[in-house]
Amino acid sequence: MPVDTASRDAAPLAPAPCAPHPQPWILLYHSVGDPTDDPYGITVAPERLEHQLRWLRRRGLTGVGVGTLMRARAAGRARGLVGLTFDDGYTDFIEHALPLLQRHDFTATVFVLPGRLGGDNAWDPLGPRRPLLTAAGIRAVAAAGMEIGSHGRYHLDLTAATVDELRKETRGSLERLRQITGVAPQGFCYPYGAVDQRAVEAVRDAGYAYACAITPGPLGSDHALPRTHISHADRGLRLRTKRLRHRFRQLTRGDLR
Repeated sequence: MPVDTASRDAAPLAPAPCAPHPQPWILLYHSVGDPTDDPYGITVAPERLEHQLRWLRRRGLTGVGVGTLMRARAAGRARGLVGLTFDDGYTDFIEHALPLLQRHDFTATVFVLPGRLGGDNAWDPLGPRRPLLTAAGIRAVAAAGMEIGSHGRYHLDLTAATVDELRKETRGSLERLRQITGVAPQGFCYPYGAVDQRAVEAVRDAGYAYACAITPGPLGSDHALPRTHISHADRGLRLRTKRLRHRFRQLTRGDLR
C-alpha cells in the first residue's frame, strides 16, 4: 500500500503562521513525458523519473505528499521522508508518473487548476500545448492515493492580482476542488513561484494549511515552503548537490540541530 493515502492526506492539519524547524526537503516536478521540446526545462522523461525515484530509495528516502510530510514533521517523524510535488496537473501524470510512484510505494501532491479543467498550458507562450487533467482525472489521481492541492484557478501571478482575483484564485479554487473531490484541499501552490506577504495572507485566510513556493526568501513559513526544482538533467551528482544545498540552507538558518 502507498505510504500516503487519500484519507491520511485529508486529515486535519491546523494552519500555522510560522514553520517549525527544520524545513522539509520538497521536490518540484511539472510534466513527465518527452523533454525534447522543453523551453522552460519542466519536463522529465519517464525513464529519468524512474532513475530519480530509485536514487531517493537507495538513500533511504520515501516520497510522500506534502500534507503527510507536514504532519510527520509536526510529530517529529519526518526523518527519511521527502516531499514530491507535481505542478499544473498535466494528464501525463496519470500515464507516466503515477505508475512509477506506485512501483516505489511513493505518493505525491498534485497541484491542479480547477479553472482550466481539460484545458492546456495556455499561460506558456513557448513550447508544446500540454493537456491538463479533467475533473474525472483529478478524482482518479485522488483515488490512487495522491494528495490534490490547488494551483489557483487559472495560473495567475498572485503578486499582481487584484483583491477579487486573489479571493477567486485562493478561496474559489478551494471550493471548486471540494466540489470535485469531496475534500477541501489542504495545500496551495503559488503559480510561477511568485509570492509576497499579501499572497501569503490570502492563502492562509482561505483556509489552506500550507502552501508551496520555490524560493520565498524571508517569507519562508508553512505558507511559503521552499522547494527544489528537478529537471531532466538531474542525475546522481546533481541530485546529491541539490540535497546538500538544501541541507546547507537549513544550517545557515539554524534549522538543523
